[in-house]
Amino acid sequence: MTGRTGVARELRAAGPLLAALHAPVTARAPWLTAALALDAGRVAGPRPVAVVVDPPGGTEAPRALATLVLRDGPRLTVTLLGDGLPVPGGAAPARLPARDDAAAERLAAGVLDMLDRVRRPWRLRLAGLPLGDPTLRAIGRLRPEAAFANARSARLVDTLDEAGPVRRTRDPAEVERRLPALLAAEPDRRARTALRVATRLHAAIGQVELATVADGDRLRAGLLTLVDGGDRRPWWGTPDAGLRTEMGAPLVSLTLRGGGPAALLSRRTGRR
Repeated sequence: MTGRTGVARELRAAGPLLAALHAPVTARAPWLTAALALDAGRVAGPRPVAVVVDPPGGTEAPRALATLVLRDGPRLTVTLLGDGLPVPGGAAPARLPARDDAAAERLAAGVLDMLDRVRRPWRLRLAGLPLGDPTLRAIGRLRPEAAFANARSARLVDTLDEAGPVRRTRDPAEVERRLPALLAAEPDRRARTALRVATRLHAAIGQVELATVADGDRLRAGLLTLVDGGDRRPWWGTPDAGLRTEMGAPLVSLTLRGGGPAALLSRRTGRR
């Protein structure tokens, strides 16, 4: 499935699967829909693709899903949808949701089959995933040349109360009103845009808390937190908030290269 509309539809259909697997906010449909909107606004932006493992009959939620983006260049680069967005640290933000190991095997085979049809060099990089992800394991079994790497994440700690009296709100109208002053502290334009789009969308569904410390009308410090039930993930704070970090969970990434005339010839020879 290719294109923004089709990928968004597959994300919505995968809602029950993502909920059953307790996927974080950053791996669910609203967050990834925001990623689609951000990419759509770029000139010659990346092309979104969904690889789907449907159940028998195709009438229920998919059994596995990979939402990817293809970026043109000398070598086609393929990453997870949402890769590069500012996310809360401390836990794996991405998922390759699969109902079971069999679905993960089929998803891995589907991703590789899509790439094997590309007639140019490509690079697959899947990052921000949890240890033990079954689809990554399956790709590694199918392509032993794939390179794995681990990195330790850092979790932002909400210590804003140490800066003074804190006002906390999840009211969408108040978040919208205070957001421009808060994000003025973010120097990177692309990060600022991503934070604004994702905050507005998740505030509308009650999944963003804005905490601020003010000196009269002047904002002294602020913190955005993603909230999903009892799960709170401090997300982004102003530089002068003085927030500390602590060690988080390990993150796993996979890199695989292929494609081009030599690879096509090798596969054709291997089939004979």
